[in-house]
Formats: sequence, C-alpha cells, structure tokens
Amino acid sequence: MPLESSHSRIPSPQARPSALATRFSAVRQQTEALIKPLSPEDCQLQSMPDASPAKWHLAHLTWFFETFILERFEPGFKPFDASFRVLFNSYYNGVGDKYPRPKRGLISRPSLEEVLAYRAQVNQRMLEVIAQVAAGADTAQQSELAELVTLGLHHEQQHQELLLTDIKHALSFNPSHPAYATHWPLAGIHPQPVNWIRHDGGLVAHGFDAGRDGEFAFDNETPRHKVYVAAFELASRPTTNGELMAFIADKGYQRPELWLSMGWDWVMENHISLPFYWQGREGAYQHFTLQGLIDVDPNTPACHLSYFEADAFARWSGARLPTEFEWELAARGVAASAALQGNFVEKAAYHPLPQQEESHGASAQMYGDVWEWTQSNYNPYPGYKPWEGLVGEYNGKFMCNQFVLRGGSCATPQSHMRASYRNFFPPDARWQFSGLRLARDLPGGRP
Repeated sequence: MPLESSHSRIPSPQARPSALATRFSAVRQQTEALIKPLSPEDCQLQSMPDASPAKWHLAHLTWFFETFILERFEPGFKPFDASFRVLFNSYYNGVGDKYPRPKRGLISRPSLEEVLAYRAQVNQRMLEVIAQVAAGADTAQQSELAELVTLGLHHEQQHQELLLTDIKHALSFNPSHPAYATHWPLAGIHPQPVNWIRHDGGLVAHGFDAGRDGEFAFDNETPRHKVYVAAFELASRPTTNGELMAFIADKGYQRPELWLSMGWDWVMENHISLPFYWQGREGAYQHFTLQGLIDVDPNTPACHLSYFEADAFARWSGARLPTEFEWELAARGVAASAALQGNFVEKAAYHPLPQQEESHGASAQMYGDVWEWTQSNYNPYPGYKPWEGLVGEYNGKFMCNQFVLRGGSCATPQSHMRASYRNFFPPDARWQFSGLRLARDLPGGRP
C-alpha cells in the first residue's frame, strides 16, 4: 500500500511560549498532587522489578527535562547533582550507565524532600529556558524546544499513570488494605446489556491523524497508512466483572483448551485461579483497589487482566479479541461529542466505573476505565522511523514480545489520550488497569 509521508522528527506543536510554560507547570504540579496521599515511606516502596517507587518516578521525570532539555538549551548548564545522571536514567543507553531497575527501591538517598527540591529547581530553570528561547530570534531552536518539552510532558503523563498502578501494587501487600483515596464518585448503577455493533470495514486509513488527534503523537503511532479491515462486530462495552465471574464459575482457569500454550504454562506455574487483586470465593469476591478492599461489583469493567486471561475469556465466550485496527476504526466512529469523554484520572475514581447510560447503538466506554487488550502484536507500522537523536530510544526498541492495548484507563490523564494511541505490555502483565472488549467475525467477513 502507498504510504503517506513519514518523518522521524517529533511533531512540532504550535503553542505560544506562554501556553507552553503554563502547560509545563500544570502537568508538573499534577504529578506532585498524586503523591499527596502518600507518606515518604510509601514513596520508597518497590514491590516488584516491573514497578518503581513513587520517589523514583518523581526524580526520573525531572531527570528527563534536565538531561534532554536543560543540557541542550541552558547557558552554562550545571547538573543539580551529577550522580543523578545514573541513578534516574531508565533505559536510555545513549545517555550512559543506568542503575538496575529491580533495585530502585534500595535508593534511600536522595530523600523524598531532596527529590522535591530537585523538581522545584529544574522547574524554575525550565521556565527560564522556555522564556529565553522564546525571546530569541532562532525559530528552529524555538521549534526544537517546543517539541522536546511537549514530549517530556506526555512522558510525564505516562508516568503519572505508572505511579498510581505501582503504588497500588505496593499497598496491596499491606494486610490492613490501606486506601490511597476515599473519594468514590459512583452514581446509581444501571446494568447495561452488551450489544453487538457492526462495522463494515474496508480499506481504511490508520494511525495518527493530525487533523483529528491533535498536535502530538508518539513515533509508534506513525506513519498513517492504509489497512484492510474485514467486516466485524464489536461489543458495545468492555467485559464486566459479572461476566468474568461466569467464566470462573465454569472453571475457566482450570480448562487448558481455553488457553494459549504459554498462557496455560503461566497459569500452572503461578497457580492462577482468580483475576489479580481478587480474593474470596464465588458469591463473596472482594478485590483490592486504590479505595481499599471492596466487594467486586458485577457491573464494573473487569480490570488487571493479563493478555492470557483476556484471550482465554474471549475464547470461552465464543468470540475473540479485536485487532488494534478494528479497535481504532470503531473508536473513530464514536460521535465527536462523545470522543475522549470517559472515566479518566481527572474524575479521581482511580477505578473503573460501570456504564451509566445507554449506548443507543454506539460503542460505550471506548476511552478511560480500562485499557483494552487487542490481539495485535506491538510491531512497527509500515515505513516506521524512530525519532532522531537520543529520544529515538523511546518506543522502537520495545517492539518485540508485546501486545497492543487501546483506549486509556481510569488512571490516564484525559489530555494524554487520542484514538491513535498505542500502549503495549507483555502478555503476562496484570498490574496495569487492563481489561478487554470482545469482537467477533461476521459470516464471510474475514478471508
């Protein structure tokens, strides 16, 4: 298929310098607002190698701006602390050495207080650099700065979600079931039946669309290209806990014929019999949430499922997971007024919520609540090129042994989401707010 033009540079936002500075301050403040319910001891916890302490997230996000922007643009640059270059490097081999990820919880120094001082100093220096570059005459430099700051802010919003999922995992080990938050904005529940919505498919454009998706996309969302999608049906809402309970009651975790070979090995090796954070027995299930230990609501979207569990449930249902191309086609078909409306982190539920209103023949809860697994491998699009420079390590090198998720979750910032956004995790990952939406073929709809 012919490809639309591809470019390896970060999309250049058109925001005015004052707007860029305002957004920088707002996003940075939101990260610090997320740790207000936490103690310094909470912020030190690392509960598994895949998770990071909240304190590390705070420092790494500051490291990003110091390393990729202040080093490049600040006259007479001097690091806040030279040792931070190694301590808070995540995976950028081009920058230099890294502290081992599984041992981040062992970094007791700098203290949380010192990390917050680091953030405050870098914030001030960043605002000064934004103002200085804006006052100059070098438009190429202004564009480069805007690109990198915008990337840094979207990077920070990714870590805002990770901060919440990581602290949830850490707090879950406490037998007193401590709550991160106690605000539960849940109205009356009106159970909604699942309906099947037909999509005719065809040859469709897929990937980041600057005209509809905004001014920014990660490199893995590009280039926009043509994809043939056969006719299919998509469930009107995500799979619920109640539907998952039926799977459990039918011994879904004990039936090897429902599972991929690797998935069954994972079930056996890890003695998996319930979704992550669940406990109890049929009729009395509870699960740990950021609101503490609560009863499992059957009408709420199921979450913290691995790809293996999502795939097994779909097979048990006589359906399948959608491809990411099907998911995006359906998401773009949602009415403009409903686009990107959903249960995002701004609602402060920090948990999926039931569908509250009838969908009237349209897909509901496409955004927010839970990331939805697709059956698509996380591969590059045809003609993909990573960004230039050190930030080229951001996405491309992870395009192996991962699956794509779509739509955002209850921990995702709303302004971070768009129809073309591709999240990705390995198939056994469960600590993210990951769920599923079923798809099925139409008769004669697939070759």
